[in-house]
Amino acid sequence: MLNRWRTPFLAAALMSLAFTSLAHAAPVIRLVVAFPAGGPADTLARAISRQLEQELQQTVVIDNRPGANGAIAASFVAKSPTDGSVLFLTSAGAIVINPSLYASLPYNPQKDLTPISMVVNTPEVLVVKPDAPVATAAAFVKQAQQAAKPPSLASTGVGSMPHMTIELFKVATRVNFLHVAYKGAAPAITDTLGGQVDAFFGDASGLMPFITSKRLKPIGVAAPKRLSFLPDVPTLGELGIANVEASNWYGMMGPAGTPPDVVKRVNEALRRTLGTPEVRKNLEQLGLVPAPGSAAEFASLIRADAAKWGRVVKDHNIHGE
Repeated sequence: MLNRWRTPFLAAALMSLAFTSLAHAAPVIRLVVAFPAGGPADTLARAISRQLEQELQQTVVIDNRPGANGAIAASFVAKSPTDGSVLFLTSAGAIVINPSLYASLPYNPQKDLTPISMVVNTPEVLVVKPDAPVATAAAFVKQAQQAAKPPSLASTGVGSMPHMTIELFKVATRVNFLHVAYKGAAPAITDTLGGQVDAFFGDASGLMPFITSKRLKPIGVAAPKRLSFLPDVPTLGELGIANVEASNWYGMMGPAGTPPDVVKRVNEALRRTLGTPEVRKNLEQLGLVPAPGSAAEFASLIRADAAKWGRVVKDHNIHGE
């Protein structure tokens, strides 16, 4: 008699569980990117989104929200649901530089957003035009020290990661290089190629097409070790230029209050995605170093980088434009 009543209840419970599982997987994930379509951040998002869809069993849609140095995208994510339906693929700048660069922001990265995982590193690379008479950053610095006036170094804008790297480079080399701030990588690269500026610190991901085609010559990497896709380019540390390490990393975040189980699910899916040989190969060809880790490790990196770049902004009196 008991079994007669238990069977329908058990069937109903299993059906309910199935519907709950389907409902959990049904929402589309909106992956917010703070840059326009076609740029390095968008390219990264598209490079991981297909595999991420398979890992999460959910559709991932790229949502480009450029403007205000990432503030538009960050503010949108901060006000979004905490169920994992809105995720933020952000570069380091919006999270660890902007808070020191601007007197006020419409978001607080460490209070309004939840760290989920590091995604990739894209270290800064020092490049010159191919016929420049230097082969390494050390030779470039020696030449600068002997020059009548300091050489010029291009960046992608005031307060950008390349700008931060230039400030570290100036301190380490004791050369007062002329910083020329452009609005983005394209004009900085154009003027480096044309000789209007002597060199350019740029994200590896944005420089790889120019390096592989030999239109730009890499002479040093601001990273703790050599890059697998630029094995012949020494680190600045190897060349005797100490304490100049900078990466415009990309990480995954959600709104503040995102439940631990959602963070864990997305983090594990990202780890599997970035561990896929095809994805890793694709990312490295783009000048990106896969760097998955725990949410706690990512949160620790954010705190450390915010302190590091905050000191640079303060010490060099840098103000956002």
